[in-house]
Amino acid sequence: MNVEVIESKPDEIAVSIKEGDIATLYIIQHELLKDKNTDFAGIINKHPLTNEIWMRVNSKSNPLGQIISATDSAIKTSNSLKQIITSKLK
Repeated sequence: MNVEVIESKPDEIAVSIKEGDIATLYIIQHELLKDKNTDFAGIINKHPLTNEIWMRVNSKSNPLGQIISATDSAIKTSNSLKQIITSKLK
């Protein structure tokens, strides 16, 4: 996965993600939208043939920090789900 910042302002950030999975980004978007400081979090497939995804986040505070926090939260949630599933399959 290759992530590149396209545009960065104090209240907005736009990033390009190449060779990524949009489903993972939907989980991060969900975590971002739970944060009351997030005004907008959007994800689009730039073009189906290029495998490039764009994400834009507008917030009242540090948008890059919010993406990092949302990603950490998504990882914790995924790990909890993995533990539950693994314990039920034993």
